[in-house]
Amino acid sequence: MKAIVCEAFGEPDSLKYRDIDSPTVRKGEVKIAVKACGVNFPDVLLVQGLYQVKPPFPFSPGLEVAGEIIEIGEGVTGFTVGQRVVAGMNYGGFAEEACAMAGMVFPMPDNMSYEDGAASTLVYGTSQLALDYRGKLQAGETLLVLGAAGGVGLTAVELGKQMGATVIAAASSEEKLALTREYGADYTINYLEEDLREAVKKITEGRYADVIYDPVGGDAFDAAVRCLGNEGRYLVIGFASGRIPEVAVNRFLLKNSSLVGVYWGGMSFTKSEVIHDTAQKLLKLFAEGKLKPHIDRVFPLEEASEALEMIANRQAKGKLVLTI
Repeated sequence: MKAIVCEAFGEPDSLKYRDIDSPTVRKGEVKIAVKACGVNFPDVLLVQGLYQVKPPFPFSPGLEVAGEIIEIGEGVTGFTVGQRVVAGMNYGGFAEEACAMAGMVFPMPDNMSYEDGAASTLVYGTSQLALDYRGKLQAGETLLVLGAAGGVGLTAVELGKQMGATVIAAASSEEKLALTREYGADYTINYLEEDLREAVKKITEGRYADVIYDPVGGDAFDAAVRCLGNEGRYLVIGFASGRIPEVAVNRFLLKNSSLVGVYWGGMSFTKSEVIHDTAQKLLKLFAEGKLKPHIDRVFPLEEASEALEMIANRQAKGKLVLTI
C-alpha cells in the first residue's frame, strides 16, 4: 500500500511517499481503508520529534481518518466490514490503510462526507472535551478563543456558540477574523493590531473572560492570561507558536481561577468513556446538520509534505485534508 513515511525526525519535506506493508490488525483494533485523513499541527510536531508521542521508525503521521472498515480484530464487537467510520489514532493515518483501537472508532452519519469526517475527529473532539468536560462552559458565559481561525480554534468558536456562550475570537488578520464571524463569533480582536487585554476588558465591561481557549501559547498566552476573570478557566490546548510559556501562578490564586490542561489523545487511555460520550454528542450535532468543518484545501496523499508546511507556517484557515 502507499503511505507517507517518516524515516528520521526532521522537517515535513523530508517525508517519503512510498510502498509499505499493510498494517496487521491486533486484538481490540479494526483496519480501515482510508478515504481521507486530516492534517493537524501535532502531525508537524510528530515529524519533528517534538510531540509527546515518539513512534519507532519508520512511521506514518496522521491522527485522524475517515474510511471503511476492511478487517475486524479479535474481541471487537459492534462494527461490520464495509461500515463507514471515522477514527482517531496516535499516528499512522497518512496511508491507504490504517489500524485504530476500536474505542476510538465511530460510525459516520449518513450525511457526512469522508472529507468532512477526516476534518472533524481530532479538532471537534478536542474542543468538545475542552469546553464541555474540562472547562465547564455555561450558557451566558464569555469565551475567548485564541488562534480562532485555525483547525481547533474555529471549532471552539462554533461549539462555544452551540453551548450558548458569548464568543470573542482573536486572530492575526482581518481575513481570519471574518471567517470566525461566519462561524458565530460575537466579537473579534486582531491581536497584532490591538492590545488583547484592553480589548477584552472593553468588550466585557471589565469582567474579562470566563473561559479562555488557547492552542497558541507563547506571547499569546502571556497576553491572554491577564484576560481571565474571577473563577475563570484557562484551557491549555497546545503551543502552535512554538514556545511553551511559563506563568506566575499568583494570577490564578488572586482570581480563584484555574489553569486546565486538555489532551484529547491522553484522555482516550485514562477515561475512554469520556471520549465516547464526547463523540456521541458531536455525531448527533453533525447528523442534525448543526456542525460543518471549514476545509481550507484538499491535497492528494502524495502532497502531504506541502500540507504540513502550510500548517507549520500557520497559513491554513480551518482544516486541511488529504484524500486517497
